[in-house]
Amino acid sequence: MAEHKRVLTRRRKILRVAACAFAALVVLGAGAAGYAYVKLNGNIKSVDINTRLGDARPPAATNGSFNILVLGSDSRNGENGDLAGGDTGDTARSDTAMVVHVNQDHSHAEVVSIPRDTLVTRPDCTDAGGRAVPGAKHAMYNSAFESGGAACAVKTTEQLTGLRMDHYVQIDFAGFARVVDSIGGATVSTTVAIHDKDSGLDLAAGEHHLDGQQALAFVRTRHGVGDGSDLGRIELQKQMVKSLLQQAGGIGLFSNPVKLWSIGDTMTRSITTDSALGSVNSLVGLVQELKGIGPDQLGMVTLPVVTAPSDPNRVVEQQPQAGQVWAALKADQPVPQSVVSAQPENPATAAPTAAPTAAATAAATAPAKVPARR
Repeated sequence: MAEHKRVLTRRRKILRVAACAFAALVVLGAGAAGYAYVKLNGNIKSVDINTRLGDARPPAATNGSFNILVLGSDSRNGENGDLAGGDTGDTARSDTAMVVHVNQDHSHAEVVSIPRDTLVTRPDCTDAGGRAVPGAKHAMYNSAFESGGAACAVKTTEQLTGLRMDHYVQIDFAGFARVVDSIGGATVSTTVAIHDKDSGLDLAAGEHHLDGQQALAFVRTRHGVGDGSDLGRIELQKQMVKSLLQQAGGIGLFSNPVKLWSIGDTMTRSITTDSALGSVNSLVGLVQELKGIGPDQLGMVTLPVVTAPSDPNRVVEQQPQAGQVWAALKADQPVPQSVVSAQPENPATAAPTAAPTAAATAAATAPAKVPARR
C-alpha cells in the first residue's frame, strides 16, 4: 500500500510538472505571437488617403468588388540607390503603376498597367506636408506621385479611370527585391538573350530562376529587349507578377510558421499602404480575400495608348479602347477580348527575329526625358 501511494505521488508530480510546462509553453507562445503582432504592425507604413482626398471622389462599389492602386516607386534613396543606380536624389516617381480590380466574389482579378509616360490632366493636389500642388494639363502620369505623393497619385488615377481606388499599396526597388528573395525567387522564360548594362540584366535565352536583385533587373530592363519602349518593359512586369503568384502559391506558407514569419516581416517592412490596410489584421484579411486568385484567375492588360500628337516621346489613351477598359472594370466585367487581342507582344517571349507588332510600333514610347533615371 505504501508503495502504491509513492507511485501515485510520483505520477501526480509528473502530471504537475507536465501541466506547468504546457502552461509555460502556452504563455511563451502567446507572448511570441503578441511580439510578432506588435513587430509586424510596427513595420507597416501607411498614408491616410481618405482624409486627404475627402468626398470628391468616385463612389465605392456596392457589390463587393474593389480596386487597388499598386505603385512601384523609383526612389533612389538609401539602399535603393545601390540596387538601381542612377541619380540618388530625393524625388521619386511611380515607375510602375497597376490598377487591380478584384471582382464581386473575389474569384478573379483584372490588372491594368498604366504606362508611366501617359499624358494626363493632373488635378490640383495637396502633398504630404499640406502644400498645395497645382494641377497641370498634358502632365506625365508618373509626375503625380513625384509632385504630390500617394494621395495625388490616387486622385490622378481616379480622375483618369473614373474608378474609386479603395486601397493603395506602394513598394520600392529594395522592397521588391527583398520580397522576391523571401518567397524563394521567381522563374521566368525568354526566347531571346537579354543583355542590358543599365539594369544589369544578363540572361541567355531559356528558363531562369531569378533571385531578388535579378528579378528587379528583369522588371526594369528596357534597352536590352524588344524596341526599348516602356511598353515592352510592362510586358516583362506582367510575366513577373504571374511568376511570383505561382511561386507564392507553391511554398506551403501556412504549414511552415518560420517561413510565414519571415515573409510577413519582409512584406510589412517593404510596403506602404493606405491607412485602411495599415495593420496586420487588415493585411491578413486582404490576403484571405485574394487567396483564390492565382495566375490562371488573373487577367493582365496594358492601357491602350498611342503616340501623343504633341510629343513623340509620350503617349495618350487610345480611344475608344481605353474607355472600354475602364467601363468594363466599373461594370465588374473582364476587359473586352478585342482589347486583349491587340495587346503588345512580350519582347522576352517573341520570336527572336520577329519585328515589333503593328500595335506595339504604333504605341511605342521612348524613355522619359530624365536621363539620370530609368
